[in-house]
This record gives sequence, structure tokens and C-alpha cells, in this order.
Amino acid sequence: MTTPTKPSELDAVAALYGNRFITQEVPSREFPDTGMTAVDAMRLVAEDLVIEGDPARNLATFVTTWMEPEAQRIIAENLHRNFIDHAEYPRTAEIEQRCIRMLADLFHAPGPTTGARTQGSSEAIMLGALSLKWNWRTRRQREGGSVERPNLVFGGDVHVVWEKFCRYFDVEPRIVPLQPGKYTIGPDDVAAHVDENTIGVAAVLGTTFTGHKDDVVGINNLLVQLKQERGLDVPLHIDGASGGFVWPFLYPDSPWDFRLEQVRSINVSGHKFGLVYPGIGWLVFRETADLAPDLVFEENYLGKTDSTFTLNFSTGSSMVLAQYYNFVRFGRQGYSYIMRNMEENARMLGDELEKMGRFELIDRYEEQLPLVAFRLTGEQDFDEFDLAWQLSAERGWMVPAYTLPPDAQDVTIMRALVKETMSREHVDTLARDIEEACRTLDAKGGAHESERAKIVTGPGH
Repeated sequence: MTTPTKPSELDAVAALYGNRFITQEVPSREFPDTGMTAVDAMRLVAEDLVIEGDPARNLATFVTTWMEPEAQRIIAENLHRNFIDHAEYPRTAEIEQRCIRMLADLFHAPGPTTGARTQGSSEAIMLGALSLKWNWRTRRQREGGSVERPNLVFGGDVHVVWEKFCRYFDVEPRIVPLQPGKYTIGPDDVAAHVDENTIGVAAVLGTTFTGHKDDVVGINNLLVQLKQERGLDVPLHIDGASGGFVWPFLYPDSPWDFRLEQVRSINVSGHKFGLVYPGIGWLVFRETADLAPDLVFEENYLGKTDSTFTLNFSTGSSMVLAQYYNFVRFGRQGYSYIMRNMEENARMLGDELEKMGRFELIDRYEEQLPLVAFRLTGEQDFDEFDLAWQLSAERGWMVPAYTLPPDAQDVTIMRALVKETMSREHVDTLARDIEEACRTLDAKGGAHESERAKIVTGPGH
């Protein structure tokens, strides 16, 4: 029996028995001269992804990793629709507006308002902060003041996009540093930084570091006082990227939204606790007047004039439709049920960690996202980075370890996010795996430095 050696014979045998890229190098540097069969292309990509991390064990990311089959069908059937083409797809545009109205209602907007869908909270924050800057400039010009040195006040617990905004759009960032044992900000931290050039204050609802919120009520009261005593009308923007879909259902009586006088705009990520796959975010204003009119473009596109207020233009319709699916599928009752389940499992995981006697839980009885933030206590021969590596290498769990922002940069913590698909059995398994990983590290004295270097140390988004 002879073995085929010609390329055409090898391709024929591969087509019959398997995949020719089992032994051949895949295209990775040069644009390929020829194509391949659809099956080969599918298998090439699929086999590359086999060695990716398991989303079900990724307890670092806040982004949704599972949706119902019915939602996935809606997504698949609408991938070919360009959301921006409102003339061709007017029902999708109407569904976007339904979602904005529903969010305005959820966030207690006092009356009719406006907003926009975005690719995520990063775009929503850019747009919201731009509106803060434009409205501040209009106020200053009306008052006869200088518009040369705008500033924006926020804490060190924010997402990096806030610093990006300041750099990209020439605004001075006035960043309130964190402190050991104090990982959010309040009115006393903000007061010294606010002046006539402050375009706004940003407060976080559910930080990526520990899952807690800034003292939104206290900051709002400070800004109300400044308006009454000094005539400074400084708006408050709420970065609800993670918490905007958590607090209304876990803590409905806790005010943080448009119930507070100075809250003028809110961003939220549909692809986090809104339970939609990536990329969908939302920006909602308290009143239509809070959207700076100069940022709105009237676009005559494909025979229909539309108002546009986004940084991106073409984008798919699928995630807007998936968000609306979730709203009508779950309603307040369903979202509350899901959030309570996640909260309960986070509580159980916290209980298990406390029983081990090795960990300090970070403010676990405060209002927070469904997660557990914790750090090692006492004398250990290993640290949080070692433990994160051991969990990943031995059991496949992605539980990040990271240092906090200044001036708490000497504090290292870990964070386990409890997702919708994480069952009580998964919680028990994770707790056992953490305990076993600690015993392994006790025996070997920590991870090797080269192994530790492989760990992703950021808080995850």
C-alpha cells in the first residue's frame, strides 16, 4: 500500500478523513493566496478556540456569557441588519426607543426624556461626559466666564474610560485617590475639587474593584448645597455600567438615580447585568434638555432624516433586539429573581471563604454587586497572585488578583463574580477548589515567579 505524497492527494485524503490543518501550519502572517472549503475554515477557527478559557469559569468578567436559546435565535436572525439604517429598519429603531423609555422609567426619570444605545458603557460615558462639557461651556458663556480650563471630578475607583475622556477631549481630571480600607468616594472627598470650571462629578454604582457604590446620596446633597450657597449648578453623572441593572432589583428603595436632584445622566451596560451578549450599552438623560443640542446631528440618510447622537455609526441590530427580548421576557419580577439568586450564591461563597479562616471579605454586608471581594489574612507563604495562578492552572477557574488604585496600591485583593449560570453546586466546588489550592500552595511555598507573571492582574470588565 502506498501513502499519498502529492498535495492534491493529501487534500483529498484530508477531505475524506479529517482536517488538513492537523499537521499543516495555519495561515497567520500572509494573506492566503487561495481559499479553502467552508468546512475547513469552520474547523480551523473552531479548533483554535478549543484552547480558550471556559466562559462558565470566568469569574473575572462582568460581561454576559450565556443567553437563552430563544434570544440567541433572535440574535442570529438579525446579524445582517445595520441598526443605523432607520429608513429600512424602522421597527428596530422603535424598539431602541422602547428600551430607552423603559430604562428611564426604571431609573425614575421625572418625565419624557431621551438617550441612546451605544456599543457599551465606554461609548455611553464618552457621550455623557461630552454633553456635560458642552452644557458647562454654554452656562459659562451665558455667565460671561472663561471656558478655558474645564475639569471633571471622579474617584480612583472608576473605569479607565473616564481618564480616556479627559485626555481625548482636553478636560482636567480631578481624581480623588482611594485609601487603604476605603475603596469608594463620598462628599468629603469631592468637596475640595469642585469649582466654577467643574463640568460634572461622576459617581460609580458598583465598582469593578470591590462591587460597592460611591456615596451617591452624599455627593448629591453636597452638590445641592453648592448650588444653593454658591450658585454652582454642577451635574452628577452616574456610571451604572454594572450596577444600573442590579440596584433597581436588589435595592429598589436605595436612591441613586433620577430620584436625586443633581443626577442628570446615567450610563448602563446591557451586556453586563442587563444579561445581553457584548456590545450593547445605554445612556439615559434626566430630561431632554440635559442632552446638549449641538451634539445631535440631523442626518438625511437613505431617504429619511434622523437625529444621531453616537460616536459609532454602522452597527448590528441584534443586541438591541436581544435587550428588548430580555426586558419583555423577564420584567421586574424576572430580573429581581435572577439578581436575588446571584446575590444568594455570592453570600454562600462568602460564608464558605470565611469558614476557612484565611480570608478577609471586603465590606460584604454593604450594598454591592453579586460578587465576593476578598484578600488573604495572616502569615502565608503565598499571596493572592499565587492563589489566582493555582486556581487557573489546576482547576481552570479565572479568579483575578489585582492591586487597587492609588493611594491603596499596596492592597491586593481577589474577586469572584457570581454569574447567572453559576449554581449552588458550582459555588461549593469553587470553595473546595480554593481550599485545595491553598493547601497545595502551603506545601510548595507559592507559585514560581515565571508562573505568576502569566496572571492577568487587572480587575476585569
